Amino acid sequence: MADKVLVVTGGSRGIGAATCLLAAKRGYQLVVNYTANAAAADAVCAEIRAMGGEAVAVKGDVANPADVDAIFAAADGLGTLVGLVNNAGIVDKAARLDEMSIERLERMMRVNVIGSILCAQAAIRRMSTRHGGKGGGIVNLSSAASKLGSPAYYVDYAASKGAIDTLTVGLALELAGEGIRVNGVRPGIIDTEIHASGGEPDRVAKMSPNLPLGRAGTAEEVAEAVLWLLSDAASYTTGTTLAVTGGRAIQP
Repeated sequence: MADKVLVVTGGSRGIGAATCLLAAKRGYQLVVNYTANAAAADAVCAEIRAMGGEAVAVKGDVANPADVDAIFAAADGLGTLVGLVNNAGIVDKAARLDEMSIERLERMMRVNVIGSILCAQAAIRRMSTRHGGKGGGIVNLSSAASKLGSPAYYVDYAASKGAIDTLTVGLALELAGEGIRVNGVRPGIIDTEIHASGGEPDRVAKMSPNLPLGRAGTAEEVAEAVLWLLSDAASYTTGTTLAVTGGRAIQP
């Protein structure tokens, strides 16, 4: 068990929490990162411990290098890091691009893009055979917005997820000879609290009837894709982003 440590950023709620719980069932020890909601992170850890697993909640903003250091120091305390799920991300209220403040734009890119890069750096330094590691896997959470563009809604968020798609491809090729596979998951409309944080708590209910499968996805369905990409079953898969969108925005 000490050889299967997984860091999940934004692991206290939604897709992150579902990923942590499923990973624990698959034998991973978890670092459950969160930014503000300590109670939610502690609840995820408690559920993992109740099933016989091990988990530690670590507060930290992935856009802050010192916080990233603390997140991965906690992983070192559990054992050998074998995986990172770059799940932490933010959205903002619906707006046109010309209405967005520089503060909003900078925060969006710092968390969604730079934060993922900082965490990937920390994971690479531990997992890459070039650095004496044993290899591992990185899964980056993208979004169907990267393909749809989210016009008049949140183009900034869509652009940040487009950057994640590119990061996944480039990093996969960069690390292919160092024992690290890098893949992505591109969720569509998923029934989580992120819609409320963007000011639209009823977005899932409004959009579900018009989705190809007639419903939103669940966090657990996304988690299954994440864990498959981390598993040995996906040993010949790298540089790929799986669309878990229910048929929405499935073009390459």
